[in-house]
Amino acid sequence: MIKVALARGYAFLRAAHFGPTIIVTTITFLFSFSQYSPIDAFRVGLAIFAGQLVVGWTNDFIDAPLDIAAQRTKKPIVTQEIDPDQLKKSILIALVAALLLSLFSSLGLTGTLIHFLGILSATLYNLKLKSTILSPLPYIVSFGSLPWAIYLPAGNQPPLWLFIDFMLIAVAFHFFNVLKDFQWDINQGILGLPQRLGKNSSLFISISLVISALLVFIFRR
Repeated sequence: MIKVALARGYAFLRAAHFGPTIIVTTITFLFSFSQYSPIDAFRVGLAIFAGQLVVGWTNDFIDAPLDIAAQRTKKPIVTQEIDPDQLKKSILIALVAALLLSLFSSLGLTGTLIHFLGILSATLYNLKLKSTILSPLPYIVSFGSLPWAIYLPAGNQPPLWLFIDFMLIAVAFHFFNVLKDFQWDINQGILGLPQRLGKNSSLFISISLVISALLVFIFRR
């Protein structure tokens, strides 16, 4: 019984895009730690974690027909480890959890509104924008808003370099992340900006953005 529960839990974590989810949550905690007490920073991290679950699960739920058609066996829905209806219910639970955890953390109303702007932006990417020339925009909005969600409730503004670097790294990740399924995306009609520019151009842009982010960090004031 325990083994089955662990396997299901692992499947749900994979569906939430566990790697990026943990990275975003960890980064959030570290920057929250600079503004709040360790306990409050942990609570902020939990709120962002719940929001990331919403984004990751929504992505897998919406993309399920395409993933099944492409036989992406790393996707739990494709391997039938998770039922789509179960994932849909989990999205709603995570959304409520993200709202409550945000409101009752140090984020307060201001930070919660900014947090949910990020969730909305990412959801719009999953629903439609990933297949348009505006595909980088949700990354800019969602990750660009994250420092403001952390700093504003504490009565501060995020450093300009931090705000810029969040956006640069986020868009770099977008251009790099699509490379692994590049041709599959094109075949299935997912024509975001990277697919329209081509694989080599996307790789070049991704590397250039990372270098730019490093330069902004090095020469920050």
